[in-house]
Amino acid sequence: MRIRPASGDDAEAVAALRRAVYEYKVMSPAAARHMMTVFSPAERFLALVAEADGELVAWGSAGLNTWTSEAGRSNISLYVHPEHRKQGIGSTLIDRLHQHLTEVGATRVGVFVRPEGLEFARKRGYDGTRQMHFAGAGTADLPEQPPTPADIELVTMDQVDPRQAFAADAAASLDEPSDAPMDAVDYDDWFNETWTAPALDKSLSVAAVAGDEVVCFTAVETASDRAWSGMTGTIPAYRGRGLAKLVKSVALRRCAAAGITSAYTSNDDVNGPMLAINNWLGYRRVATEYGLMRTL
Repeated sequence: MRIRPASGDDAEAVAALRRAVYEYKVMSPAAARHMMTVFSPAERFLALVAEADGELVAWGSAGLNTWTSEAGRSNISLYVHPEHRKQGIGSTLIDRLHQHLTEVGATRVGVFVRPEGLEFARKRGYDGTRQMHFAGAGTADLPEQPPTPADIELVTMDQVDPRQAFAADAAASLDEPSDAPMDAVDYDDWFNETWTAPALDKSLSVAAVAGDEVVCFTAVETASDRAWSGMTGTIPAYRGRGLAKLVKSVALRRCAAAGITSAYTSNDDVNGPMLAINNWLGYRRVATEYGLMRTL
């Protein structure tokens, strides 16, 4: 086994590994390259890969959460190919990632794990009971599209000014279920990491506009014939009007017309309104992950 820093040249292998481990997550090679090469220096982001006999078999990354006002918050991502588990690869990776986070000033670290990873995480000091549910839907058979309110115009995100999109995203994210509030998002970082990400298909993403303000949106990320709901949000003043259901319904129809056959999404266990919308759209649960925290 060889552990080394990840690079953009690993994009194809990282995307393939991620699909082998998480069949319900969507990441193209272009999106993988972007993730590894575009980030704020303040994150102190470290990405590692493990190779066995020249094959990339594991991924580990860690960095500070710079989108929250709570100092010292950080996150880890770790996954190992199913055929290479129980060989110490995950243990070696997480030890190096913990060391890195300690060196850059992290005090609390969060991770999401599948049920089979709970014992591994808890042996290393992680605890918590937050749940994230993943669901998938076909795009061929969708419920009838809701009517569009008279004061709302539906547009694709490629017709939206990025600052309008940022304002809506920042407002909608403030009360998004999370272990740390997303209350310190920098526009330039958001623009580089989110708006220009190659996974984001702005021609399939849909926004509801009132006047010159984006009041609701759904961001669609794609990889081949699959789509991922990157974020769906409504600003507080326009909630309760069914706009999230509307924009997601329109976006899924656009996905179907573009040849995308499967769509996936995730929702926190406490996000009842969005879970209800996704159930109405035909999403069915395919997996649950657990959000755990550890003090460093």
